[in-house]
Amino acid sequence: QVQLVESGGGLVQAGDSLRLSCVASGLSFSNYAMGWFRRTPGKEREFVAAISKNGGNAVYADSVKGRFTISRDNAKNTVYLQMNSLKPEDTTVYYCAADPTLSVMAVRTSPNPYNYWGQGTQVTVSS
Repeated sequence: QVQLVESGGGLVQAGDSLRLSCVASGLSFSNYAMGWFRRTPGKEREFVAAISKNGGNAVYADSVKGRFTISRDNAKNTVYLQMNSLKPEDTTVYYCAADPTLSVMAVRTSPNPYNYWGQGTQVTVSS
C-alpha cells in the first residue's frame, strides 16, 4: 500500500543540474522525515540528504554540501533533491526513503530507521 516513486534521473554532463522527485502514497506524509540515499560501491546505501517533517531542518553529506538541496511539499506528498554542479562521481542510483521518527526536527543519516524505500532513479554524469 505504501509507495515511494522516484523520478527525474537521467544523463547529464559534469557541471549540469538535475532535480529528483519522490512522490509518496499510502502514508501520512507530513508525519515522516524524508531522506535521499544513493548506491555506493561497498555500501548498499549511502546517505545524501534528509529533511525534517515540516521542512524546517535539513542535513547533507559532506560530499554534496553546497551543491544539493533537499526540499518537500507536504501538500503534494513530494520530496525533491535539487542537484547542481554534478560530478561524475555522483553517478549512481538514488533512492528516497521515509523515516517514522517521532521528532519534529529529526534528520537521521543512517538508513536503518527508514521504513519505506522507493525503487530508485538512475543518475549518470559524464565528464
